[in-house]
Amino acid sequence: MRLTWHTTELELAEPLRISRSVMARRDAVWVAVEHGGLTGWGEVVSSDYLGLPTPRILRHLSAARPAVARLPDPETAWHAHLADPIPGWSELPAGVLAGLEAALLDLTGKRAGSPAHRLLGARTAPAARTARTIGIVAPRAAAAEAARLVRSGFTVLKVKAGSPDPADDLARVDAVRTGAPGVSLLLDPNGAWSERQAVDLLPRFAELGVTAVEQPIAPGTPHGLARVAKESPVPVIADEDAVSYEDAVALAGLVHGVNVKLAKCGGVRNALRIHEALRGSGTDLMLGCLTASSLGIAPAVHLADRARWVDLDGHLLLAGDPWTGIGGADGTVRAGDAAGLGVRRTHRVDIP
Repeated sequence: MRLTWHTTELELAEPLRISRSVMARRDAVWVAVEHGGLTGWGEVVSSDYLGLPTPRILRHLSAARPAVARLPDPETAWHAHLADPIPGWSELPAGVLAGLEAALLDLTGKRAGSPAHRLLGARTAPAARTARTIGIVAPRAAAAEAARLVRSGFTVLKVKAGSPDPADDLARVDAVRTGAPGVSLLLDPNGAWSERQAVDLLPRFAELGVTAVEQPIAPGTPHGLARVAKESPVPVIADEDAVSYEDAVALAGLVHGVNVKLAKCGGVRNALRIHEALRGSGTDLMLGCLTASSLGIAPAVHLADRARWVDLDGHLLLAGDPWTGIGGADGTVRAGDAAGLGVRRTHRVDIP
């Protein structure tokens, strides 16, 4: 098999402000695995927070190229990988592993004429209502955005929190509730609060209609997060504290949910392992994402039937998505029945 890649830039329609940063653009590396005249695609996006700048992505892809060239046919490689990671791949950064794995899954599906979700054990194409993120903006702007999203078909909105003054967050959530009175509201402070703040604030957000909260306190103290979950009137979902499979297993039964992002955990294989490990623990699965194109979001969409909460809107935040095939603009992401990941480029890009 032949491994190549192409680096491009993804620009957001508007800068996204969260408690720790503001993002207007990021790099994407499109990974191509070719065999027998067909090409499978995956995407790796750069992330300063996850310690994955573009040069590091490219170094690891270069190092992986000889091992990919030695792989047998894609079907054999994929099924072997599901049982045990391809030699050397488990040492890759999670985002790079997820991108390579996605390309192999896409290629395997195309060769079999089968959509990825069927290779992963689902009989029907997953379709799920996705949350749509509203960043840290003024209340009036948040209300207007919420009303626009509801008109487009969204029924779940996620409001970012973590302003220096929590009163600003309360005002933003209240404004969103006013602008979109019928939606289900998620809250995401991205770890901005102390444990005491979280316990004090969450009842006030619950009164405004918030139905669940992601990572209310700073990561690194999972038992503190468990204490918040015990006191909280709404479900508490671990995100920054749930990076790896081991993290998720340690949190099982201690929080209400774990946000699995393929770029954090290392791809579809590990997401399936996490789903199985959480079964019966009282901790449910959330599927989240980084800001990425439809190519980068697609593998998670093929797993959407496993999740209680779905937050796969990263492609919807872009000024222009260079890939298409998973929908979402009407509030619902869909895997479809096309072979592989089921996405295609909206314009041609030559891969060297």
